[in-house]
Amino acid sequence: MFGIGGGELVFILFIVLMLFGSDKVPEIARTMGKAMAQLKNATNDIKSEIHKGAEANGLDRNSLNSITGNINAQINDAKANLLSDSTNLLGETTTEIDKVKEDIDSISGPVKRQL
Repeated sequence: MFGIGGGELVFILFIVLMLFGSDKVPEIARTMGKAMAQLKNATNDIKSEIHKGAEANGLDRNSLNSITGNINAQINDAKANLLSDSTNLLGETTTEIDKVKEDIDSISGPVKRQL
């Protein structure tokens, strides 16, 4: 679940319990459950409206699925490009940091302040 292990989940629950107290936690959980249910219902309503509109305009479910697949493929490609760009940026940043460290290490003697 979200890449969180059992120990981390227990720790998070402990922190929540410490912050809000034992009397507020059930109320918060109830509110979050209601919000999740409303979000799910809204999502289902939007999907049904899209499907109704598409069917009214002559599109069937297979063409909608292919369009959705194409959109998802484009989103995944964009994510992959962003991740590779961030990895390249991180590598360049690390290289620059290493250069600055080498410059600092090469300085010998007392360091004078520049005004």
